[in-house]
Formats: sequence, structure tokens, C-alpha cells
Amino acid sequence: MTRRNGRGRRRSTWGWLLLLVLAVAIGAGAPAWSDAQDAARFPVTAQVLEDGRTALDALPVKGRAPRTDYAREQFGEAWADVDGNGCDTRNDVLARDLTAITTDPDDACIVRTGTLDDPYTDEVIAFERGERSSEVQIDHVVALADAWQKGAQQWTAEKRERFANDPANLLAVDGPANQQKGAGDAATWLPSNTGYRCVYALRQIRVKAAYGLWVTAAERDALSDQLDRCVVTD
Repeated sequence: MTRRNGRGRRRSTWGWLLLLVLAVAIGAGAPAWSDAQDAARFPVTAQVLEDGRTALDALPVKGRAPRTDYAREQFGEAWADVDGNGCDTRNDVLARDLTAITTDPDDACIVRTGTLDDPYTDEVIAFERGERSSEVQIDHVVALADAWQKGAQQWTAEKRERFANDPANLLAVDGPANQQKGAGDAATWLPSNTGYRCVYALRQIRVKAAYGLWVTAAERDALSDQLDRCVVTD
């Protein structure tokens, strides 16, 4: 019988450990590299990122207020024509965010069809009004219920309606993704399209700063983490 000495066993063990460490390192690095590649598709300027960090640092940090008395109606008529252009807000956003749109021949405000390059899922969605309308939905980037629990309870009815129809807080997105998000903030939900998360975080920060809303500690940390992953363009 041939006996293998201890040194041989140790060399073999160390060899496998080295391979394991390399494999883990490569595996751990791959998502980070992939995320960076994705984020490079949505670069931001250094000034925009700096302004976002400054705004985030200035947001009050508090716990959630109770959701007592929250209802969609607290934010006024759904898709009101707040800008007075004759078109409701939903159609305004569809016309802004979709490409190759067609409109109703009897009402140019109504978007009948179009194509959405969805920022949340990175999927291309063909929109068609009718039975499939819900495949594309209009998301409140800062959800109404989230706003209600972080300052909007104290607003006037007019301010809540303005908030609910503010184009800066509205985005045409994949319907199922919007349903999955619900009333989540950045601590509980982020787009599956990792490359878009920096822009998404910046948008939430800008909206909350503009309307004087607060964030929870977990939400602040989640937003800060996404800003750390932003890709800056010259």
C-alpha cells in the first residue's frame, strides 16, 4: 500500500481552498460588475449626484406615521387635468414616456397605442388601449400611501392633488412591477432593472425634497446605497 504523506494532503487541501476562494471572489464580483455595466446605461452628472446627496442629507428622518384615514381620494380626482392642457394626467404621461404613439382620431389626448421601454424591468412593452391597458401603468414614484405616512396628512387638499398629478413624480412602467411595488419605499422595493436604481433613487429624493416629505432611517440608508452605485458621466 502506498501511503500519502501529510505534506501531500496539505498541498492538496490548500490547492482546493485556493480554487474555492477564487471561485467565490469571481462569483461575488460578477454581480457588481454587471450592476456597474447596467448603471452605465443611465449615467448622471457629478452635479446631479452631488445635489442628490445634499438633498438626501437634508431630508428629515422619522418613523412612519399611522396610515389612518388614507384613501386614494385624499389626493383628489384621479388623473385630473391640473395643467389645463385639456388632457388628463394619465394620457399626458403616456404621450411623454411612450414612443411611436397613436392617438384617438376623435380625441387627440387619448393615447391608443405605443411602445414603452420600461425602466423598471428593462423590457419593451407594446401598449394597446383596451383589455391590455393594465400592462402599462402610471406609477407614483413616491407612492401616495408612502407620502401620506411621511407628511402628506398635514397638506391641504390642493397640495395633495398637485402631488398626485405632478409629472416629476409619475412614470409609465410595467403594470405587474407597479403592482409589486405597491406603496413601498426604497427600503422595501427597488426596480429589478439594477441599472436604473440610481436614477430612481435620485427621483425619489428630488420629489421628497420638493414636497417636504421625510424618510425613515432604513429608507435613507437604502437611497444612499443606490447613490453610491451611480455611474457619473463627464
